[in-house]
Amino acid sequence: MKPCIALTKGRIEKQFLEFFQSLNYDIEPLINKGRKLRVETDDFQFVFAKGVDVTTYVEHGIADLGIVGEDILAEFQPDVYNLLPLPFGNCRMALAVEEGKEWPERKRCIASKYTNITKAFFKEKGESVDIVKLEGSVELAPILGLADGIVDIVETGNTLKENGLIVKESFMEFSARCIANRSSLKIKRDLLAPVIEALQKGVAVK
Repeated sequence: MKPCIALTKGRIEKQFLEFFQSLNYDIEPLINKGRKLRVETDDFQFVFAKGVDVTTYVEHGIADLGIVGEDILAEFQPDVYNLLPLPFGNCRMALAVEEGKEWPERKRCIASKYTNITKAFFKEKGESVDIVKLEGSVELAPILGLADGIVDIVETGNTLKENGLIVKESFMEFSARCIANRSSLKIKRDLLAPVIEALQKGVAVK
């Protein structure tokens, strides 16, 4: 039996594999996997999915461990064990608006894919806003007049800048996280302990 690790496709996947390789694990079968969504190495099974799906696979025990952005955990609050932070995927949540455009005094409309985080953010500020859920390219919403601002993940801020937006307020710092299925941690303790220990040591060194 091999541990199954679910990886968030894209940027986090690439950063994790570089980190995993630094721990002296063989990632060769994962580098040129093409469009394969499931890859087996000598020591592990890997599955590749969108962030929110990674948490679902881990929650239901399909995967023992998962590598996912902390923003996904904050937004969806899946029933998984939040095992440890990883030394990559650093970003922040931010409220962004069009540069040079006056922030309206009326009830505002905010576009975001993170509706729960957005709702909690404005509730804490004591403000009532209308929230429009978008799945991608939220930067378009203020430009096209759908919303007064957006709440989204910001890493470098380049995408905002290129689309004429600026950060009005930053909140909630995030990193990538290693999560675990609660039952797997008990039932497969001997199997998972070595990889968890290796990850912990790698984080300490970084």
